[in-house]
Amino acid sequence: MTAYFEYLRQIILRVFSDIGTWFTKTFAVPWSDVPNNFSDYHSYLVVSSQEFGFWGWFFWVLFLLLFVAAIGALGFLIFLGIRKYVRFVRKELDKEELRNQIEKLNYELWLATKEKDKILNLKVGYMGLKPGEEAGQSAEASQEAASDSRFPKLSSVDAMYRGKDMDIPFQKGLTLEELCNAFRNFAASKLGLYYKIDAIRHLFAGMATSKLIILEGISGTGKTSITYALGKFFRNDSSIIPVQPSWKDRSELLGYYNEFTKRFNESEFLKALYAAGYRKDLDIIVLDEMNLARIEYYFAEFLSVMEMRDPNDWVVDLIPSPQPGDPVMLKEGKLLIPQNVIFFGTANNDDSTFTISDKVYDRAVSLFFDDKGRPFQPQPQEAIQMPYFQLRALYDEAIRQFPISESMTKKFEELDNFVIKKFKLAFGNRILKQLESFIPVYVGCGGKEIDGFDFIFTNKILKKFEALNLAFLKDELSQLDSYLDKLYGKGTFQMAHATIENLMKNN
Repeated sequence: MTAYFEYLRQIILRVFSDIGTWFTKTFAVPWSDVPNNFSDYHSYLVVSSQEFGFWGWFFWVLFLLLFVAAIGALGFLIFLGIRKYVRFVRKELDKEELRNQIEKLNYELWLATKEKDKILNLKVGYMGLKPGEEAGQSAEASQEAASDSRFPKLSSVDAMYRGKDMDIPFQKGLTLEELCNAFRNFAASKLGLYYKIDAIRHLFAGMATSKLIILEGISGTGKTSITYALGKFFRNDSSIIPVQPSWKDRSELLGYYNEFTKRFNESEFLKALYAAGYRKDLDIIVLDEMNLARIEYYFAEFLSVMEMRDPNDWVVDLIPSPQPGDPVMLKEGKLLIPQNVIFFGTANNDDSTFTISDKVYDRAVSLFFDDKGRPFQPQPQEAIQMPYFQLRALYDEAIRQFPISESMTKKFEELDNFVIKKFKLAFGNRILKQLESFIPVYVGCGGKEIDGFDFIFTNKILKKFEALNLAFLKDELSQLDSYLDKLYGKGTFQMAHATIENLMKNN
């Protein structure tokens, strides 16, 4: 036993001796080749300084100060580098701790939601009902909605529509003009909302032209109300989604997949969009106060997708890896945007909102509400229900029946050349394409062709003038005002004349 302990002592001493040798050779030995000349430095200074004189000593002191300052600066930089590294490491640790806390809170929220559902089921059972029957659902639908699907809201939509007959009877003998008058009378007689007939014509012509309608104007002029009334009129309530200032990307609009809970956090917008796929009638989704956040950020994917010519390509990716049990209408994790959906956006132009960019205006149809409608005596009108394909057929029929006249096309080209020459702005192919739908449908709704051109020119072209330096273009604006009278005749293009007058007055 004594021999063993002696062996252990010797081996420990040898290990630590070798470690000490390594440190010595690594850090001390390299300095051994540097001669110890510190005493020589002093001797050399004493000998040389006898002939320095005043300026010699002056420059020696100056050099010494600079040398000490350089050494101090180097030390300070090393200190700053070490401190920045420590702060970086600490920040990363704080981020990791924050992520852990967020995941923990998400998990606790999920548990609380599950507990709430259990309590509600107990409460419903106490009332003598089966879970889900209080909402008018079948037991099968309730079980489906309460399943462990990754998409609980979308799965509940599947359960709600499963087995239902969604066919809608065709409205015989209905024209676009009658449809506009019927909606105006319905809004006034049933809801107490009064709108000018021309505003209704612009609305229906806009829906034939673009899937995005922007309703602008001062507060209280009926922007949100008209979308509410439109949903009531077609017996399919509009889905109104309040936009939040914090929206930065598509995840705020559609939701996102939570890796921790293994569920997709679905938004109300996504639920409304998904439900529209089951319906056969017009489905309206409203982004209320849409310019509280930048539309180009959170709605960018939809702006791009809806530019594709083939509607079968109008798909948005929701999840990369599909699984059995996902909602019925998700194909390979993608959702097709239904053709019966129209997106509306209300917008107030004030200091609390963002300016809507040309990219959005070019793809949308903008309607401006500048005052409240005047009350009138409406004819009684009940709500109607019609399939979307019938509304689309009315649009197509108007396009065939009321094509744009050659004379108006030629005048609009002349107006285009004038604007290019004076203001360096062109109409663009997208606007010319929108004319082919908007003008015939507007005429089919009972409007005049020239007034339709007035609307497009005002809302598509003159709106771009706001980005110009109009203080130096007053003469050109005055020439444009006169040119419109010369081209189309006095008393026409009233919207354009009023807008040009406001541009000149405000600049």
